[in-house]
Amino acid sequence: MTVSDMRLVPLHSLLKGGRWRVEAMRSYTVDQLIWFTRGQGRLTVSGVTRGYGAHNVLFVPAGTMHAFEIGQQVFGTAVFFGRDHDLLLPEQPCHLRIRDANAQGEMTVILDNLQRESEGDRPARHRAMQHHAGLLSVWLERQLLSQVDSLAPASAAPRLARRYAELVEQRFHTSDSVAHYAASLGVTPTHLTRVCRESCGRTASDFLADRKIAEARRLLADTRLPVKQIAAGLGFASPAYFTRSFQARTGATPMTFRRGS
Repeated sequence: MTVSDMRLVPLHSLLKGGRWRVEAMRSYTVDQLIWFTRGQGRLTVSGVTRGYGAHNVLFVPAGTMHAFEIGQQVFGTAVFFGRDHDLLLPEQPCHLRIRDANAQGEMTVILDNLQRESEGDRPARHRAMQHHAGLLSVWLERQLLSQVDSLAPASAAPRLARRYAELVEQRFHTSDSVAHYAASLGVTPTHLTRVCRESCGRTASDFLADRKIAEARRLLADTRLPVKQIAAGLGFASPAYFTRSFQARTGATPMTFRRGS
């Protein structure tokens, strides 16, 4: 495992650069685990929205679209795993409510040990981090065997929503419409929209647009790519259409947003 790439980040540090960094639909290229220790809100992962609270754990595999609310009273830690780790982690996202006090304490100890090693310079610290990360993967495996995963598709609707979310994550850079996605999934656009409303409280078109605009925000804030190039790279028919869509969803033009980032 590339432990040098492993990071532990307080949740509120993820807000640097804007609340949209966590509340807008996005994905990471590495596996992520979030341990909520206080507060509550809502999270959306792979097209399914659920509430979360204190002592909840969320695991999000690399490349999985997700977002979550984070208010002033929400505290916790996000763990970003290295790109080439060899840990046995779930292949699908999961959300667990940890009610057992012993399990809560175990998680706290594991994260504290990881944090201490990552911030220190003791001999063999990378090997120590690898072992602590291994304990974290064992902890998660045990919880999955004893807890109910609120993201596990229990019916056809969340399964379809998850498949739609996976397709959107693969193809949101294209000009494909909801009708294209629906055809790929073998359903009508109307049915897809109904399922999305049921699973995450938004239409299929809103879900797709949110992902595009989230990526546009990232590119505007973190790169110097011209607006015209960003628009084309996200499948918009023209820079003008991109500007109208961006402003409608963020309240600012692309250039205004970039200047304020």
